[in-house]
Amino acid sequence: MTPYEHGMAAEAVSSPPAATRLYFGPWYRRSPFFESTLRAGCRAYDIYNKMYLPAEYDDVEVEYWALNDAVTLWDVGVERTVQISGPDSDRLTDMLTCRDLTRCAVGQGKYMIVTSPDGGIVNDPVLLHVDDGTWWLQLADADAGLYALGVLAKSGLDAQVTYPDVHPVQVQGPLSGATLAKLVGDAIYDLRYYWCGRFVIGDIPVVISRTGWSAVPGFEVNLLDGSRGADLWDAIMRAGEEHGIRPIAPSEARRIEAGIFNLGSDMTLRDTPFHVMGLERLVEPQEQDYIGKATLERTRAEGVDRKLVGIELDSTEPLPGIGAIWPAYAGGVQVGTVTAAVWSPGLRRNIGYVWVPIELAKPGNELHVESEHGTLTGRTAAIPFVDPKKERPARPMAPPA
Repeated sequence: MTPYEHGMAAEAVSSPPAATRLYFGPWYRRSPFFESTLRAGCRAYDIYNKMYLPAEYDDVEVEYWALNDAVTLWDVGVERTVQISGPDSDRLTDMLTCRDLTRCAVGQGKYMIVTSPDGGIVNDPVLLHVDDGTWWLQLADADAGLYALGVLAKSGLDAQVTYPDVHPVQVQGPLSGATLAKLVGDAIYDLRYYWCGRFVIGDIPVVISRTGWSAVPGFEVNLLDGSRGADLWDAIMRAGEEHGIRPIAPSEARRIEAGIFNLGSDMTLRDTPFHVMGLERLVEPQEQDYIGKATLERTRAEGVDRKLVGIELDSTEPLPGIGAIWPAYAGGVQVGTVTAAVWSPGLRRNIGYVWVPIELAKPGNELHVESEHGTLTGRTAAIPFVDPKKERPARPMAPPA
């Protein structure tokens, strides 16, 4: 029996006390794919956006190589979709972000920063302009939907903010295109990076975007009828069977290699995009006003006092992960914190992210880190650790002829 069937509990992912449990109950939401993940053998869940997020099916290195070499299926219904629609939807969406959306075409997507009045990061969703007058924000772990409702209430704009019946799964890996082509045809190969289109899988309508949390070739398939979760899951699994498809959890190693951040741990509301290496580019010069613009333009001119950068740790033994924020020291003085640390099977070393003063932000500065695994030595590093030109997503997504 699964832990869910026996005692309504599942083992926690990271639990120093052996008896620590994660209980299933009605106070957290389940995605339409939840029962399918149980049938697939998911053995640990996380809580994300007040929902259950599959966190472990198999050894993390097994899952890493499946993602890197073949095709994988992820339940990411936790990316709760907020819809902004109506006559003034374009203007309301513009107000929420430091990105210039005036040239974001219907069918196009953007990695979006939702900004606070002081320039802080409220959320960093994938934004999809699915139809004329309709935008989807697919959220990280913070309630940007309520934030958008608050902005709307004070704006006087004619728009609606709702939570539609939209539920994403990710199909990720170099054979993801070949898998989905069996379901929707070769039109899947016409989707450009960060664009989306409407398709039908069997009789199930979906919106598919060429996006994902892995920076390998992949897609997100958005179910438009929450009652059909098992049907969609099974259809994708059947289509990918010849390619060795397997359900996995989001890959911590792959996302850190690629310079993808986790809201709530790597960055929070107190940080602006200028404080996070690589996100400066998202504060786009533009004529229209948006929430936090004055602060961010002042920060652009004045600079920042600290930065989130990469860290490479000297330990050659795979670290089992990070259970809490680690203090980082230079010259015997605490100068920052490590927010993420993981063994990269591809790079064969431990990598992560660290907050440091701006004077230590360049690569190569030595740091000593106090962790639950003992004292570690590392050096600041540039991010992303691999594929800085984003060439990997452009690789062919079909098997060789």
